[in-house]
Amino acid sequence: MVKLYNTLTRQKDTLKPLDGKTVKIYTCGLTVYSQPHIGNWVGYVYWDILIRLLRYEGLDVVRTQNITDVGHLTSDDDSGEDKMEKGAKTEGKTAWNVAEKYISIATHEAYDVLQLIKPDHLVRATDYIKQQIDFAHQLEAKGFTYIIEGDGLYFDTSKLNDYGKLARLDIDGLEAGARVSVEGKRNITDFAIWKFSPKDSQRDMEWESPWGVGFPGWHLECSVIARETLGDQIDIHTGGIDHIPVHHTNEIAQTESITGKQFAQIWLHNNHIKVDGHKMSKSLKNIITLDDILDHGFSPAAFKVAVLSKHFQTEGNFTWEIMKSANQRYKNWQRAASLRHQINKTIDNIDQEKSVPSFAASQALIEILNDNLNTPQALAHIDHVFRQVIEAPLSSIDQSALQNFIETINDILGVDLINSTPDISDDMKQLILERRQAREKKDWAKSDLIRDKLLAQGISIRDTPRFSIWERV
Repeated sequence: MVKLYNTLTRQKDTLKPLDGKTVKIYTCGLTVYSQPHIGNWVGYVYWDILIRLLRYEGLDVVRTQNITDVGHLTSDDDSGEDKMEKGAKTEGKTAWNVAEKYISIATHEAYDVLQLIKPDHLVRATDYIKQQIDFAHQLEAKGFTYIIEGDGLYFDTSKLNDYGKLARLDIDGLEAGARVSVEGKRNITDFAIWKFSPKDSQRDMEWESPWGVGFPGWHLECSVIARETLGDQIDIHTGGIDHIPVHHTNEIAQTESITGKQFAQIWLHNNHIKVDGHKMSKSLKNIITLDDILDHGFSPAAFKVAVLSKHFQTEGNFTWEIMKSANQRYKNWQRAASLRHQINKTIDNIDQEKSVPSFAASQALIEILNDNLNTPQALAHIDHVFRQVIEAPLSSIDQSALQNFIETINDILGVDLINSTPDISDDMKQLILERRQAREKKDWAKSDLIRDKLLAQGISIRDTPRFSIWERV
């Protein structure tokens, strides 16, 4: 039974798929105007755990993620410059070329480097322009829109009694204390459905519409893409906490105005990550990319461990010291995982309660994560189990239980714990045997010689009274 903190209800809700055992999930994707940074990837690492967990629990998951390649203005609402057009000017390219460049980089980092599970539908906003125009036309026909001359087609939020329910906005307070950012708005919370192109210039990305040449508002694409690929209602919608007051609030307004049904049952929002206690920004020159992580010698798995060491609802703080700690934590896991190659024993049923690790260790990990994706506690549980494995005599380690625990970690966390801990070669095993025999004969010179030879190949030896255990260095 999976329980998740639902931003809409402000409590942990039990996931109950609307369509039996199929869970429909929509994730807000990247705006592809520049290279992604680690702050972008944090949320996707968490949602990857969610997908893996649900599938492990026997549920079918259908997920859509958009790619914003048009319409996202620098203010995140209806003012400022289109981020794609801005990126194009910065790089001296067309917005189309900028989109292609950063889509290629983002998909490589997500699915080749981080090994995240690819969504069933990975959709570009520009591939759904016709559908967005049709959706806007339906809103207009229902009386939810009005035109601001020279600006665009806007959604009238006063037509909804429950506008702002996700963020629990104080609409009256906003009206009294805020300044309307776009002249001609009827209400401070109204937002653009379709923006007109400037009359005196041509944009890289613009399309004909019933209201004039222009481009879709940022919020429109997610409502349309979710409905086209998943239907009128979905089970889970994920994104960053910055989307709660504007973007996700406006998605709900658009979609529910068309369908008359609750859009998403559960809304999940991940918190931000800072760098050395400061918000990442170009002005502070503290933006960290995945390339920076790799260039410092850390693996994608170690980065995931660093991310998962805090809960998705808690604000994170990146430092290189935290990365070093996460890297050491992952190495400790690898050390324990490598022991599966050095034992060939399954504990009898009668003694399974005494085995290391416990046969209940894998299920305990799942139960921890089922409680609102409690990744910090899950990592602590893994630490505890692997510490027991490392400290236990080899004779008490159950190979099948250890293998099962490692596979569960791999399946749920996606940290490559199996491929990163391969067995050593037969030649190395023979050297370890010869060294053991030399030690029994007290031939310390030969023992040391073999030890040094193995160390040169990246293998260290830890001697116990009955065994010699190898470890990668």
